[in-house]
Amino acid sequence: MNRSLRRILSHAGLLLFDAAMAFLGFVLAYVLRYELELGQAVLEEYDLPFSRFVWIGVTLVFFLLVLFEARGLYRLPRGTPWLETLSRVAGSTTLAVAALIVVLYATQTYYSRLLYVYAWLSMILTIGVGRAVLHRAMQWLWRHGIAAERVLVVGAGPLGQQVMRTLRQQPQLGYFLVGYLDDAPLPENPDEAEPLRYLGRPEDLPLLLEPCRIDQVIIALPSEAHRKTLEAAAQCRNEGVDFRLAPDIYEMSFDQVDIAELGGVPLLGLKEVAIRGWNLVLKRALDLFLSLLVILLGWPLFLAITVAIKLDSPGPVLFAQKRIGRRGRPFTVFKFRTMYERAEREKARLAALNEADGPLFKIRADPRVTRVGRILRRTSLDELPQVLNVLLGEMSWVGPRPGTPDEVAQYQPWQRKRLEVLPGVTGLWQISGRSDLSFEDMIRLDIYYIENWSLWLDLLILLRTIPAVISGKGAY
Repeated sequence: MNRSLRRILSHAGLLLFDAAMAFLGFVLAYVLRYELELGQAVLEEYDLPFSRFVWIGVTLVFFLLVLFEARGLYRLPRGTPWLETLSRVAGSTTLAVAALIVVLYATQTYYSRLLYVYAWLSMILTIGVGRAVLHRAMQWLWRHGIAAERVLVVGAGPLGQQVMRTLRQQPQLGYFLVGYLDDAPLPENPDEAEPLRYLGRPEDLPLLLEPCRIDQVIIALPSEAHRKTLEAAAQCRNEGVDFRLAPDIYEMSFDQVDIAELGGVPLLGLKEVAIRGWNLVLKRALDLFLSLLVILLGWPLFLAITVAIKLDSPGPVLFAQKRIGRRGRPFTVFKFRTMYERAEREKARLAALNEADGPLFKIRADPRVTRVGRILRRTSLDELPQVLNVLLGEMSWVGPRPGTPDEVAQYQPWQRKRLEVLPGVTGLWQISGRSDLSFEDMIRLDIYYIENWSLWLDLLILLRTIPAVISGKGAY
């Protein structure tokens, strides 16, 4: 099937799905108001059949779809959090209902005001739930290699390898890596179950697009290969194939670059830390509120974990460890103890079993972990005592992971930017794969958070931490 036609059909299918979910929400609103008479009884002269409301439902759905298009709901990238989608659905539904009320009053058509309220709530509910179910269904299909976009990566340097690694590790994003182009093939990696497929040099790109049925090209060439990048982009454009650029600017992504314009000339600058001034005051207020709430509601859980640790193995309940905080200042982080006593002394002996890259030390089946400790780690409940660090102003509920002195000593200069803010109990990388991510991916997520912080982003991360903790994926 032609790529353009497939894209049109996919878009049309999503439009029809949203329309069906929205109309279902309107039907639910009618049932709540006129069948169940929720709120107050309907007067007999206003008790109308649903057929009298069909045109209103269709008008409301039309307004909603127009707003969805205008607000970019159908242009969101794959992997966009469900809460981000829901926020756009809620905003668009609010405007659509408001527009409908204006139209009805302009035409002097009056119905129960509660119907509008129920329509607003039920349509957000049906569309939100429908999108969540659809997303889960698509993720299942993508994991099984069905309906995934076929991707070709141009460039196999560090940046290209990172892109390919991400595509391989996260099939739920809906991309299938066909192979890569570079001046020479990469050396074979014995740790890879399936080697990356080398398809030729970047100059061979136009010869491969049609035979390999490529849906999207990711150009990840180094910054010095400027001409090759432009040629690859032009070839994709000529063939009508989507392409994306993975910029290699000072080992950073465009998320870290501020783009301005001077007389039509684009100027690039580095983004500043967003957590400062009033933003810092707001973030601190949220930290204090959540800390007091956790202590007030969570003390029975704290007590139960304390008893379980004492019964499971000898030693203190809390584990204190030196970490590096904001601006490189050391502090003591508190956790519930999950290992046997003197476990730190065994670290050197177990160094050969380390499964993490970079300066991190992680073992999936660490023999030093206790029985209760495995449960605490899988559910991340071992992190709860860090509420004390938050109250002391040494940590925030959301922020970069606090590194040990040994880890921080190995940071590259660009990685030290994560030390410009308070470390966090949870963060972007914890909800994006936790220990399954590479160290460099963790750093990039932390820097993205620092430069794009907002109170809404903190709330999104906190909400998404709950399913991440429940699933236990990547926790060990």
